[in-house]
Amino acid sequence: MINSQPRVRFAPSPTGYLHVGGLRTALYNFLFARKNNGKSILRIEDTDRNRYVEGAVENLIAALKWAGLEYDEGPDIVGPFGPYMQSQRLDIYQKYAQELISKGKAYYCFCTPERLDALREEQQKLKLPQAKYDKHCLNLTQLQIQENLNKNIPKVIRLNVEPNQKIEFDDVIREHVEFDSNNVDDQVLIKSDGYPTYHLANVVDDHLMQITHVIRGEEWLSSTPKHVLLYDAFGWERPVFAHLPLLLNPDRSKLSKRQGDVAVEDYRDKGYLKEALINFVALLGWNAGDDKEFYYIDELIEKFSLERVNKAGAVFDLQKLNWLNAEHLRKKSDDEILILLKKEIENSEFKNHNISDEKLLQIIQVMKERVTFVKDFIHSCNYFYERPIEYEQKAIEKNWKEDTANHLLKLKEAFEKLVNPSKEDYENALSKVAEELNIGKGKLIHPLRLAVSGQSTGPGMFDLLYILGKDEVVQRILTTIEKLKVTKN
Repeated sequence: MINSQPRVRFAPSPTGYLHVGGLRTALYNFLFARKNNGKSILRIEDTDRNRYVEGAVENLIAALKWAGLEYDEGPDIVGPFGPYMQSQRLDIYQKYAQELISKGKAYYCFCTPERLDALREEQQKLKLPQAKYDKHCLNLTQLQIQENLNKNIPKVIRLNVEPNQKIEFDDVIREHVEFDSNNVDDQVLIKSDGYPTYHLANVVDDHLMQITHVIRGEEWLSSTPKHVLLYDAFGWERPVFAHLPLLLNPDRSKLSKRQGDVAVEDYRDKGYLKEALINFVALLGWNAGDDKEFYYIDELIEKFSLERVNKAGAVFDLQKLNWLNAEHLRKKSDDEILILLKKEIENSEFKNHNISDEKLLQIIQVMKERVTFVKDFIHSCNYFYERPIEYEQKAIEKNWKEDTANHLLKLKEAFEKLVNPSKEDYENALSKVAEELNIGKGKLIHPLRLAVSGQSTGPGMFDLLYILGKDEVVQRILTTIEKLKVTKN
């Protein structure tokens, strides 16, 4: 084995945000490392300067740390195999590219973009399955090569793929995989700007960083033959490969921003709990062999194995994510939710309302089973924070009759007589008024709910009255009667 201790890496490109597919790759690497007492490495593959986005590295690191995926080595953590930014390792790649040239496993290519375009067009006209370089520069003499180098003619370094070879490797998820070398292009290893391509840098770094298991997305499976050829050309031991299934939209197309959010930052900003997102992403292509769906990170570490990862694509089901978010929220203690709710209030229109912790805890207790997000403790029940401005029209039509205002005035009078009322006091007072008026309690409860909340649904009626307090309830009844009198007239 390359190293007696398992070593895995998550190696994103800093091209913007952290895709949820990238989060899953990072998570599976993290779970594998923790389960097997290994090390998890973050390496930034920033050699494609055309796609580099300023600030993306910082965003990636922030998103991973928000999700709780702490790595053991990385750009911001000193480790024995740094630097962990590929743009800081260019001399290393040049050295190994020259080694490949000396072995005849790679060669200089001086072809112009115009020649390559013409070659591609010609192959397309012949309807060849894929465009491939024709090895034109492999036939240059040493003298021609040296003359071109002396003249500083723009060049790249290409992998020399021998024809009619069977390229084989084993994959934990895909099992035994074979490729025909006739279908593998002489891939560019060093670009004309001196930067390596993904293929060379990836293999060199994985070897030098002693990576034992390469766990990455299925989209890299077609590149693996090139990587296998490079490992063999250098005479290096191959790591264990595991290619994760694609993430799919509900229509089974590849998950993309065209059909919804794909950035971890988007889900964080929408209020999803990191525990729920991690739980959900873990189940996109993996299961523990049972029907369990709710997991904390420690349980995932205990249960995880690459052998339980599926081959088939995994559908990104937003409803399931929402369900998991609600479940994780409900499992939190009221005090934990209070901390999160106070942060949410700080970013809301109610930040200057000075709502007591006692009242917030009461709101949490009665709304906990009715919410999906922390923000729902505000926006699904804003009547706890301010008087209703509008009233649900259907509820008015259904519950506000000619005698409703008089019924509520009787109720108001009964409430005013109460001293520090409990929930039971409100309930008893309402029952007594219903009996005096000889009407069903529903004829009081429904318009009362409308009066104090503006809505037809919500937590228990007497919980609502208790949290609002007697004076506020009385005032809301009077305000509603006045407003709806104008509306009805």
